[in-house]
Amino acid sequence: MTDNNTHHDTIGRKPLLDAAREEMVKFERKENEFRRKDREERAAQLHLPLDEIRIN
Repeated sequence: MTDNNTHHDTIGRKPLLDAAREEMVKFERKENEFRRKDREERAAQLHLPLDEIRIN
């Protein structure tokens, strides 16, 4: 009886876990985009050439 309930609980949780993962991916994409724009804005304010910086 316990095995059946555990299996049922696992099946019921899968859609929730999938939805949580999808939301996390969306959040990470938005966060990365925000950070990229913020870096570009700060570089523009400081007059830093982001594309031309090379580290040897």
